Amino acid sequence: MFKENHELRRQQAQWKNGTGTITLEHFLEEDEAYNAGRLFAKVTIEPGNAVGYHQHIGDSETFYILSGEATVNENGVERVLHPGDVAVCPDGAWHSIGNNGTENMEYLAIILYNHTSAEI
Repeated sequence: MFKENHELRRQQAQWKNGTGTITLEHFLEEDEAYNAGRLFAKVTIEPGNAVGYHQHIGDSETFYILSGEATVNENGVERVLHPGDVAVCPDGAWHSIGNNGTENMEYLAIILYNHTSAEI
């Protein structure tokens, strides 16, 4: 399978009661990933905007920072991440991600379901 850039599903939204809007470019849909997860996207957050603080239940989310500066809060611990850095929010944890920098921040977001060995 190949997808050209113009074929990707794009979405703009205020996410999880965050500030401003974010842009998602879905490079893989849930059924294309054999239902292993529910989000496979490049996310762009403009300066001053953020995804609100929320909890993951039954899944985990991984961020891979592509550009800009990301402020990530995981369970009350805040870190600033840069291109090439990774954050993983495991099942049951809380997190948020925002852009306190001066340029757009981009990252890959992947949400995978927490399948137990009994379900596989």
